[in-house]
Amino acid sequence: MSRGRTLLVGWTLALLAIAGFVALGQWQLGRQHEKQAMLDEVAATLASREAGPLSAAADPARARSYDRVGGAGHFAEVPAVLLDNQQRGGRAGVRAYRVFVPEDGGVPLLVELGWLPLPGDRTLPQVARPAGRREIAGLLAPLPRTASARAATRRRPTAPCSRSASIRPRSLRRCASRSWRSAC
Repeated sequence: MSRGRTLLVGWTLALLAIAGFVALGQWQLGRQHEKQAMLDEVAATLASREAGPLSAAADPARARSYDRVGGAGHFAEVPAVLLDNQQRGGRAGVRAYRVFVPEDGGVPLLVELGWLPLPGDRTLPQVARPAGRREIAGLLAPLPRTASARAATRRRPTAPCSRSASIRPRSLRRCASRSWRSAC
């Protein structure tokens, strides 16, 4: 191959690499603006302190937004969902979730009950179902995009939750005797 041809191929590859990195940079800037808009929306929702009804979870127009909600209902008699490998203060633990059924007939919600530490042998904790009618209030958040995409492709009648609510009780042990209130 001649020297001129080698230079042409080299410069062409270099320009393609530069164009690719510029495109990646533009994509990252777009993601930055998306993320900042999401954080601004959450901050405004948390600052409002006005709780809407739990039925906001079923509104398709609000599916990608954050809302402060509150209402009454009960926890479904289904097993708790535990999200493993969650760190807090350098300690391993799990986040506990349960399905909450609003009494106004809205869609069931996946409610975050909080974080529980794991013992040294890493046995998963048992999360008792809070019995009876409960008042809850908290931040209604959309499911992560990857989870939403997977759920959309695998619609199952047994998967009732369309959004999740983050309810932060002070202690999971007190949940059996008190109504829940949001900590935020």
